[in-house]
Amino acid sequence: MKWMAIGVAVLVGLVVVVAIVGAILPRQHLASRTLRVQRTPQDIWPVVTRLADASSVPVEIVESAPPHRLVTRVTAAEKNFGGTWTITIAPAAEGPGRTESTVTITEDGWVANPIFRFMSRLIIGHHATMDALLTQVAQAFNEEPALSGE
Repeated sequence: MKWMAIGVAVLVGLVVVVAIVGAILPRQHLASRTLRVQRTPQDIWPVVTRLADASSVPVEIVESAPPHRLVTRVTAAEKNFGGTWTITIAPAAEGPGRTESTVTITEDGWVANPIFRFMSRLIIGHHATMDALLTQVAQAFNEEPALSGE
């Protein structure tokens, strides 16, 4: 019984520490990732938009300028986090037999709950969803995902 009480106290203490650290972390964040793909923006656009549409997060389209720019915003239905994703697709290099583009996702977001803020910043990372989407884009073209960014 004593060990169980100690275990519960440690668990409660851990939650309190996580909540305090989360409350100290900034509510707002800016994160970005870039992927290079051996395709044109016209080839990449339908893949990116299909994958973005498959998200389980409720979003609305703020701007759509195919095949170069898509801006989405988390709707007010989501209370724990929000912000925008700006996806840009830009030609990077062209030449005889060579076409390369960059796909960049920039998240300008916020996280309301201090515990979730701690988790999203220090455990999961703000890049996790961006990395997953960009990895799927690379895989759609049978390429190895090489991601860069902050």
